[in-house]
Amino acid sequence: MNSAKAFEMKGVSKAFRFFSLEGISLALEPGQVMGLVGPNGAGKSTSIRLLMGLLTPDAGEIRLLGHAMPQQQAAAKADVGFVSDDMRLLQHATLQWHMDFIAAIYPGWDAAYAGRLLTRFGLKAAQPVKGLSTGEQAKALLLLALARRPRLLVLDEPTSGLDPVARHEMLTEFMDVLRDDERSILFSSHNTLDVERISDRLCFIDRGHVVADDDTGSYLERWRRVQVRLPADAALPALPHVVGCERDGSFATLTVNDFSDAWLARLTAPVQAVQRMSLEEIFVATVMHSREGASA
Repeated sequence: MNSAKAFEMKGVSKAFRFFSLEGISLALEPGQVMGLVGPNGAGKSTSIRLLMGLLTPDAGEIRLLGHAMPQQQAAAKADVGFVSDDMRLLQHATLQWHMDFIAAIYPGWDAAYAGRLLTRFGLKAAQPVKGLSTGEQAKALLLLALARRPRLLVLDEPTSGLDPVARHEMLTEFMDVLRDDERSILFSSHNTLDVERISDRLCFIDRGHVVADDDTGSYLERWRRVQVRLPADAALPALPHVVGCERDGSFATLTVNDFSDAWLARLTAPVQAVQRMSLEEIFVATVMHSREGASA
């Protein structure tokens, strides 16, 4: 396994009583941002807990910044910032107390950078945590992770529970922060809009399996919805890369996962429209196609 990668999971499995993560193989290059997308209960948080050494895999290998996990997690975590939606700050303490606590543990703490993030996020160091809104506490957790200057930032559903305005504000500020530094980021979410905004690589996970792992731009570019006109009793054209079809009278809408001009040239039926798809639409189509294949 290549220790230069931000992380690498190879054939990782973990079985529970009612759920299994099976054969997960993922890798993230330095400087990349990976969006890990899946429905609730798909295995996103389990994958991250395995990566962070909070769980031990039943099979497979995991390396985090070149360190074997979970055996060498102490060395690895010195350069990893981790934010999860189930993390909580001490409500009676101030943000300054939390900053001082982190600074005492991690020698890479950058006080000047933390000060700039306070201003960027609109936070006050002297304010008690109990006076912060949910969105402000999420920003505070991100600040505590970022100001350590980690080589890898792992975010597990960091916008979960935020209202749309707070989520938009946090992501906008987060994207600005990402432009300031080169670091690898793993961003887990069930919200495809969040992932589409900040990731340059994506992974779809469903029912404990990886169902897609690709460059975000290339993956989006390959998917199309193609509407064709067909006689009501005519059979659908037999073409490769069609993963879904909806018929409505004399019209059929084909979902295509590897669209090209060459593919379109093979279509003999009259084409009414060709439409791009959102990441959410692509995610649903990918998962449904995978489930149909698994049940066949």
